[in-house]
Amino acid sequence: RKETDAIIKLKGKTVIVEVEDTGVGIDENIIKNVFDPFFTTKNRTEGTGLGLSIARSLIQMHGGLIDIESTKGKGTKFTIAFKIP
Repeated sequence: RKETDAIIKLKGKTVIVEVEDTGVGIDENIIKNVFDPFFTTKNRTEGTGLGLSIARSLIQMHGGLIDIESTKGKGTKFTIAFKIP
């Protein structure tokens, strides 16, 4: 079972959204590729590897940033930041 927390913060003129889980984490050899189009660790019938690539593109189109941190055996945290005009 994975627990997931989401936190929304306001820092100055920036909105920061953090989504963190307590899952198995992502291996450091894999994490560097997670935003690459068509990168997947799943069977081809289970996914295309486009989800994080599309999410990053959409976030960047709106002037935002997305980052990932992960520790094997402890979980993963995505941080998304948008400047407020």
